[in-house]
Amino acid sequence: MEHVKMTKKLLDNYKKLKREIPILEMELEEMRTTDSGLGSSTILDYRTGYGRPQRIVGFDWPLYECRQRILEQKKDQVQAVEKWIQNIDDGQARCIFKMFYVDGMSWPKIALKTGYAGSPDYPRLYVRDKYLKKCKIV
Repeated sequence: MEHVKMTKKLLDNYKKLKREIPILEMELEEMRTTDSGLGSSTILDYRTGYGRPQRIVGFDWPLYECRQRILEQKKDQVQAVEKWIQNIDDGQARCIFKMFYVDGMSWPKIALKTGYAGSPDYPRLYVRDKYLKKCKIV
């Protein structure tokens, strides 16, 4: 895993990345086990003395490897976000980041669970955003 720089955009894309990983894994499995991994190219066959187009069918390795690289990048990014959240020193901030990003809870529900039911924006504005500013993550 190469080093992934934590940004607000990466945090915001975390949930989307988590949804895309199983889809990419299914696509790769389908490419390996069905005909969807086959591709074709056209070459000129000169066996008769002049070029005749011939179709060649085979496994589409460039597409497979490209999808495999994308899958690995997404897994690295997800792992980096989860590790970053686990390493947050402030317990309240770590809990709020985990509830929002990893568990997928809404801000009003997080506010209710953390005792700020009267102010559903408090965890987002005064805990998450304050921590992001402290870490200079934009």
